[in-house]
Amino acid sequence: MTKTHENLQATAMRSHLCGDLRPENVGDEVTLCGWVGRRREHGEHLAFLDLRDFSGVVQCVVDNKVDVRSEWVVQVRGKVNLRPVGTANESLPTGKVELVDCQIQVLNNAEPPPFPIDQRGDEVDENVRLKYRYLDIRRERMQKNLRLRAVVNSAIRGSMESQGFTEIETPLLMPSTPEGAREFLVPSRNEPGSFYALPQSPQLWKQLLMVAGIDRYYQIAKCLRDEDLRADRQYEFMQLDAEMSFVDEDDVMSMISTAVVAATKAATGVEPPAIERMRWSDAMNNYGSDKPDLRFEMKLFELTATFSSTSFKAFAGAESIKGICVRAAEFPRQAASGRSKLDALTEKAKKMGAKGLVWIKVGEANVLDSPVAKFFSAEEQSALLSQTHATPGDLILIVADSWSTTCDVLGQLRNDLGRPPVHEGPYRYVWVVDFPLFVGINPTTNKPQPGHHPFCHPHPEDLDRLERDPLSVRALAYDLVLNGWELGSGSIRIHEPELQRRVFRQLGISDSDADTRFGFFLQPFKYGAPPHGGFAFGIDRLVAILAGEENIREVVAFPKTQSGSDPMTNAPTTVNAAQLQELGIRLLPPAAK
Repeated sequence: MTKTHENLQATAMRSHLCGDLRPENVGDEVTLCGWVGRRREHGEHLAFLDLRDFSGVVQCVVDNKVDVRSEWVVQVRGKVNLRPVGTANESLPTGKVELVDCQIQVLNNAEPPPFPIDQRGDEVDENVRLKYRYLDIRRERMQKNLRLRAVVNSAIRGSMESQGFTEIETPLLMPSTPEGAREFLVPSRNEPGSFYALPQSPQLWKQLLMVAGIDRYYQIAKCLRDEDLRADRQYEFMQLDAEMSFVDEDDVMSMISTAVVAATKAATGVEPPAIERMRWSDAMNNYGSDKPDLRFEMKLFELTATFSSTSFKAFAGAESIKGICVRAAEFPRQAASGRSKLDALTEKAKKMGAKGLVWIKVGEANVLDSPVAKFFSAEEQSALLSQTHATPGDLILIVADSWSTTCDVLGQLRNDLGRPPVHEGPYRYVWVVDFPLFVGINPTTNKPQPGHHPFCHPHPEDLDRLERDPLSVRALAYDLVLNGWELGSGSIRIHEPELQRRVFRQLGISDSDADTRFGFFLQPFKYGAPPHGGFAFGIDRLVAILAGEENIREVVAFPKTQSGSDPMTNAPTTVNAAQLQELGIRLLPPAAK
């Protein structure tokens, strides 16, 4: 019996769990319940059954005449014995014992499953796994992942409560808000033509709770965003959502770090190293990404001045052209890359917006092998090797373009060529701070776009530039990154109504429009809102990394496919005409193909 299960073992139908039996149980008469795994016949009279429940598997020796088959649900009564010498299974926690003198009662039979339950998930088509997700979850891998998720949630709750936070649930039906992502809309039956939105986050509610004097709020909240799905994104996701009053950035990051470290330690048994901190500009300049994976080096290098007088036309004059720079990334031991791979990297760079990609292999005696090497002077070649720290056997990739394009392209290529699998290496957490308040101009509105959301407090040192140079304004915002995955974002919030209106105006939201859309939010701020800040991070992403999974679907009980469908329920589905009429909705005819 393991300590983990000691309070769960006994029910009216069982005395122990399958995975808890050990040599110290030898001689005990036990009753187990579970599913039949593999059946192996041993001679004319005996058969071995693998009996499985959530705790593990144990071998049962039964009469060969007993008619039980794969995935039948059974109750087994028997005596615990040591396995005969030489037959122990060291790969199983229960591998030194077996159940003998077994009496079996069939509790429910089962049709043959569409795939072997003991088969690893990546050997089965994912659509089949999701169609029969209730069977897929029986697998050891899924059981482990979902129980790990529960451990993480429990550790987060314990940490937040120990720091004085109060758990409060916020509404799922709310008004539409401009948080940057597409919302799911819910039609109102009582007010035809009006809609609720499902929350992208509880942002507005938690700020109102600070106005209400709660001081420290948290919840493990379900959020929804109608965005394209990928390995680290689902329509529905769970996040730790927190807000606190009378704090600065350091306070928020410290409290969230405490919760994250507690969750990591609970899941892995090991306390992760101290969480690092990095400015956004440094992350972009050194790693080409605002979510840098620090498990490997391969930093980016600035070479604009190095090639200021070059005869190579693609680099010539970059220093004198506003907004154009020459930057490189160095990849150790990648010089053996074949021409087809290098051509593929070049095509990828072009698809990401770069005009081209220069590749250089460093050969013996630091001889440069590249179609463009002949255009570089000896001084430029020497400076290139010195600045990138490249040695024989390394590969250098160079892009000449706008700063943002060089970051995007080289940052992505850095991940493509160097990033280890998610389950390899240490856990490298990093806080990325000093984000820009706005990121570029919205081509539709010709107004700045918020870097995080419209409620981030501008950096006090930059307030005088809010109207005249908004793109240069920093935000009191911060992201938490783990091994190249953005876990979540936070900020110190705007608590002054007039400052909030100034930011809205920059986004193209007039005072009257703000009153219409956010009156319920802005009005309370007139009654003494405290300075406050908060954070939210994705539990799905954190658990996936701690479980060593590359896709969050492996740690979500009932996820959607990458196309957004649910093979098990066939959602999304159509609804009948009566439902649409009741909601005051008329469907447009399908668009012509």
